[in-house]
Amino acid sequence: MSFDVVIRGGRVLDGTGAPPYRADVAVRGDRIAAVGRLEAAEAATVIDAAGRFVAPGFVDCHAHGDAAVFDPAVQRAALRQGVTTLVLGQDGLSYAPGSAATVAYASRYFAAVNGPSRFDGPLTVGELLESYDRAVALNTAYLLPHGTIRYDVMGPEPGPASAGDLAAMVRHVERGLAEGAAGLSSGLEYLPGRYADAAELAALCRPLGGLPYVTHMRAYGAGAAVGMAEVAEIAARSGAAVHVSHLHGPADVLLPLVEDALARDVDLTFDTYPYLRGNTILAMVVLPPSVPAAETGRALELIAGADLDEWWGAMEATWPRLTVSHAPGMEWTEGLTLVEAAERAGTKPAELCRRLLIETHLEAGVVTARPDEGPEGEESVRRMLRHPSHTGGSDAIYVGGHPHPRGFGAFARFLGRHVRELGDWTWEQAVVHLAGHPARRFGLADRGLVRVGCAADLVVIDPATVGDRATYAEPRTPAAGVDDVLVSGVPVLAAGELTGAAPGRALHP
Repeated sequence: MSFDVVIRGGRVLDGTGAPPYRADVAVRGDRIAAVGRLEAAEAATVIDAAGRFVAPGFVDCHAHGDAAVFDPAVQRAALRQGVTTLVLGQDGLSYAPGSAATVAYASRYFAAVNGPSRFDGPLTVGELLESYDRAVALNTAYLLPHGTIRYDVMGPEPGPASAGDLAAMVRHVERGLAEGAAGLSSGLEYLPGRYADAAELAALCRPLGGLPYVTHMRAYGAGAAVGMAEVAEIAARSGAAVHVSHLHGPADVLLPLVEDALARDVDLTFDTYPYLRGNTILAMVVLPPSVPAAETGRALELIAGADLDEWWGAMEATWPRLTVSHAPGMEWTEGLTLVEAAERAGTKPAELCRRLLIETHLEAGVVTARPDEGPEGEESVRRMLRHPSHTGGSDAIYVGGHPHPRGFGAFARFLGRHVRELGDWTWEQAVVHLAGHPARRFGLADRGLVRVGCAADLVVIDPATVGDRATYAEPRTPAAGVDDVLVSGVPVLAAGELTGAAPGRALHP
C-alpha cells in the first residue's frame, strides 16, 4: 500500500459523534484513501500522531477574512487552531457581487471589519472565488452579502425596494449561487441592510435551495425577541434554512427563543464564539439612526456639528466599555479605552470619539465589553454552546493594531477550556460542533468527516496542550496544541509553522 501521506498512531475523531478510536489515516491526492490499521503502508510523508487526536478540519462559520485570508499570519493563526475552512461574506457586506462603486463602498464602510480591499470593481462572485482558489493555505466558502447586493441595486436609498429593485436583487442572488455561493448573509444593524424588511429578505432567500440564510439580526441581547421573530418570519415566508450569527447571550433570553423557533419547525442553527466581548465598527455603536453612515461625506458633516452632543451625553456608561482596536492615523489610541484615550488627549470621551470618527473617515473599530461581563455572562456562553443547534464561529476580525483575540484563539479555546477544563463537550461532541455540523450546514458534503473518499482536510490535536494564548492585552498570540494540518491532502502546517503550500480551495456547495 503506497500513499502520499499517512498519519500514524492517532485516535480518530471522525466528525459523526462516535467515540475516538485508534486508527491510521492514509491520504492519496486530495482524498482520504484508507482509515484503519495500516502498519504496512508506505508514504512520502508520515506524521506520527501517537498520543494525539486526528480530526476533520474545522469550519469557522463566521469569519471576516475576506481580504485578510491572503495574509500568511492570518492563515497560520487559523491553522494553529485546527481551522481549515473560513465562511466569508458575513454580515451582509463584502466585495461581490457589484460594480466598481459598490466594491468601493463595501471596502470603505467595512474597512475596520474586512480590512483594506485588494479588489477593484466590478467584481462577480465567480471572480472573487477564483481569486481565493489555490492561492492560500485555507479553504474558503462565500455567502452572498445582502447589503452589498442592495447597495449595487439601490445605492444608500433608505426606502423599501420596488418590484424592479427586488427583481434585480434576486437576479444577483441567482447568479451568485450559480457561481458557487454557499448561502445569503444579512447585517441588519449595518447599512444599507437595516433598511430591508422581512418581505425583501424572504424574496432573496427563496432561490437558496436548502443553503442557509445567515443573519446578523436586527437586535440582540434584551431585544433579541425582535430579531428572532423576524428570522422566523423570513423562514416561514421563504422556506429557507436559517443560521443566526454570534448568538451567545444572555442564555435566559436566547435559549427559549431558539426552542420556540425549533418548535415552529424553523430549520435553525446558530454560531457563537467563547468570549464575552465583541468587536465592530465604532460608527455602529455610537451613531444614532439619523446619521447616514452609508454616505460618508454627509455623516462627517453631521458628526462635526453639535447635533450629536445630547446623544453622546447619554452614553457615559458606554465609553469605558469601548477599547479602540483600529484607528488609522490615530494608532496611539489602539488598545486604550475611549476614557483612557481621552485622558491622554486631555479631552472628554465624546470629543475623542468625534475625532476618531472624523480622522479615520468612519473606519475606526472597537472591542466592546458587555454589561454582564463576569461569571453570569460566561455561564450564558457555556449554555449556548452546549445546545445541539450550535456551531463554532470566531467572528474573527484581523484588522488593526489591537483586534479582538477571538481570531487567534476561539477554536483552541473551545477545545482547551470548554472541553478539557470545563467539560461542556466531550471531544467527539466538539468535533461535531466545529466540523461535522457546520460542513453539512453549508453544503460541504465532502468535508467535516474522517471517512474514505472525503476531502483530506485533517488536523492533529494534542488534547493535553491545545488551548488559546491570545488575550485582550496580547490579541495576536497564536494558539497551542495543533502543529500538523493537511488541507486537500497537502501538509500546510508542520511543527506549528506554515509549509508554504497553498492548496486551499474555494468551496462550492
